[in-house]
Amino acid sequence: MNAGIIRKAIIATAVAVSVAALATSVTATPVAAQSISAKSDSLPQFGETGPEVTRLQQAIVARGFTIKGGIDGSFGPATQVALMSLQKVAGFAATGKLDAKTAKFLGLVDVAPLTKSNFPTVGSSGDAVWSLQQALINNGVQVKGGADGKFGLATSIALGKFQAMKGLSVTKSVDEPTAVALGLLAAPAPATKSNGKKNVVAAAAPVVAPVVATTPSTGSTITIDTLPVRGQKGEEVRALQHALINAGIEVKGGADGVFGVATSVSIGKFQSAQGLNVTTALDAPTAAALGLIPTLAELGLPTLQAFPVQGRCGFTDSWQAPRPGGRLHEGVDIIGARGLAIYAVADGIITRMLTGGSLSGNSIRLTIADGTYFFYAHLDGFAAGLTVGQTVRAGQIIGYLGSTGATSNHLHFEVHPKGGAPVNPYPLVKAVDACNVTELLPQP
Repeated sequence: MNAGIIRKAIIATAVAVSVAALATSVTATPVAAQSISAKSDSLPQFGETGPEVTRLQQAIVARGFTIKGGIDGSFGPATQVALMSLQKVAGFAATGKLDAKTAKFLGLVDVAPLTKSNFPTVGSSGDAVWSLQQALINNGVQVKGGADGKFGLATSIALGKFQAMKGLSVTKSVDEPTAVALGLLAAPAPATKSNGKKNVVAAAAPVVAPVVATTPSTGSTITIDTLPVRGQKGEEVRALQHALINAGIEVKGGADGVFGVATSVSIGKFQSAQGLNVTTALDAPTAAALGLIPTLAELGLPTLQAFPVQGRCGFTDSWQAPRPGGRLHEGVDIIGARGLAIYAVADGIITRMLTGGSLSGNSIRLTIADGTYFFYAHLDGFAAGLTVGQTVRAGQIIGYLGSTGATSNHLHFEVHPKGGAPVNPYPLVKAVDACNVTELLPQP
């Protein structure tokens, strides 16, 4: 698959990003109010155009994928390629067709109402649980792991958050008031009263339709690859500032849409309060904690347990930058002096070691339990005694920074979720940035 097309091939589970705390700055587009039937004959297909295709494209983009040419309401080759990438990373058959399973995974299908006799409970699974989870998500409450149809701890926690937000009794279970507030159950009709002219009966609560988060004026979405950065202006920055303010962090000057010193300072305060790596930049874990994007787990991405290089070092986002021979860069380059330690970023197994590759030089592949692998290239050498099949721990030295493969001193680092196509590793690496840590990590 062409890496240039799948630049932002990052998957979120069925979470449609909608944050209640940002209600003043995040709204759904008009087309998002519609819903798509799960019947295969009614799902938009290749070659079709219209609002349902637009909804599909919005859902794909909201989960971090790029559709070449943008959201145009036309199901053409670009949408098909993006859909195939999404399906592949999600573990589905990469057909490029919107089947019922994929549509449900994207949160595009109807949320089915509940009845008092089928309220899901802890331990249950199935469509009723999926509808409950998706309704929570549509109401701005994230469900860790997404709408997977399984009622576990994550769903109970999300229910408790929703109930607290709505001023309901916090039972962390589905009761009638909660189901009504979620739009999954019609509100009980009051006793019919006559006003002398006509009878007045309460209207039933509507079922909440899936939504896609967008910024109010531009219609663009915030994804893991489009996180606002220092010096940027616009509605995405304003949404970030609103999120900080709603989290109880003062932003000097208010939500002015300008990412300057005040916003950086506020991000640092939020990161410190949340126990996050204090970078004063909007990295992926910080954005997730603020509710601006799904968590890394919901995106199908690994959390790095260690930074890959001993400091001092530096790196920038060079994902998809042109390379000789028409290639595009598929990783992040961490620049440093020859001989700096290279660390395992997670617990896993060394599944490949190559010496003297024409491009990669000396390289290592580290694979973790879910099949995700990390590729390290241009190493000066490997750690003593390291072999293929060896289990390593996060932070363990596996090699040393070098310039093999006819290049300058740097580590080329790639991330392949679940063994699939590479994704931009910059946000993941930035989240654990330790380029200022010059002392070696304690070794297992």
